Amino acid sequence: MTALERRYRRLLLAYPRKYRAAHGDELLDVLLESAAPGRSVPEPREVWGLLLGGVRSRIIDQARGSAWVDGLHLGVTAAAVANLAALLPYAGSLPLWTALSALALLAISRGWVRTAIPLTGVVAAKAVALAGGWQVFDLTLLPVPPSSLARQMLFQFGSPLTVAAGYALALAGLLVLARRRRPLRVRSWWWWAAVVAVAWSGPPWMPQDTVYPLSLSRVAVEVVVFGLAVTGAYLARDLRWALASGLYLLVASAELILHAGELTRQHLAYWGLLVLLTLACAFAPYRQRRHCLD
Repeated sequence: MTALERRYRRLLLAYPRKYRAAHGDELLDVLLESAAPGRSVPEPREVWGLLLGGVRSRIIDQARGSAWVDGLHLGVTAAAVANLAALLPYAGSLPLWTALSALALLAISRGWVRTAIPLTGVVAAKAVALAGGWQVFDLTLLPVPPSSLARQMLFQFGSPLTVAAGYALALAGLLVLARRRRPLRVRSWWWWAAVVAVAWSGPPWMPQDTVYPLSLSRVAVEVVVFGLAVTGAYLARDLRWALASGLYLLVASAELILHAGELTRQHLAYWGLLVLLTLACAFAPYRQRRHCLD
């Protein structure tokens, strides 16, 4: 195997495994035949083309099966990530409930819906109680103090209603998915990296006297994930990402509505950007179809 062939094979790893098994050898032969004699490094345009084609193929490969089932599962997964991220900075004070929330996310991401329902329900009852200052299941010292990941106390800017909204969305979605007999798709482990990023308060970017501060790290993660959803909707011409984005937008909107009298321009810009990206997810598939017909 020549150095050029080895480098081409590494670039082909950008494509899904099934695609490589079906077309990898054929594509490699074309690349090697078209390469200039004595060349050991792929041309930059070939590198860019292979990487872009691989990403596109992976995105399109995700658009398999029922769009509404997969979109609902994606939305529930995103809500579970947000729920776990809210508890993660306080794992030292709430080790049991943080672990149960992590198990709930694991069950959801692996498609174990019937296991995820009771786990989510139990954690939901405890989280809502903590937000309301009530004692449920076990005695917890309130308020739960801040940690290295978060500078504020647990649910300091929340309420039982907003906390319940996030868990209610996840539970409702799980109950609908439980009626499906076919197994759900296993989600990527990258969702766990998003948990840590969302949990971190991040570098300060809002005035210190802001009544309801937003975490810069959370905003960045949400914008990146919504941007990826728009990309997936555009390339795959599929509405599953619009459904998932819309479900998560409901949770984010509930928090902002609670603090309607305390919102700043930054809050409104954040909410407006999420709405714009959600609408882009909804319209991108139809724009692509019209372009293809033209």
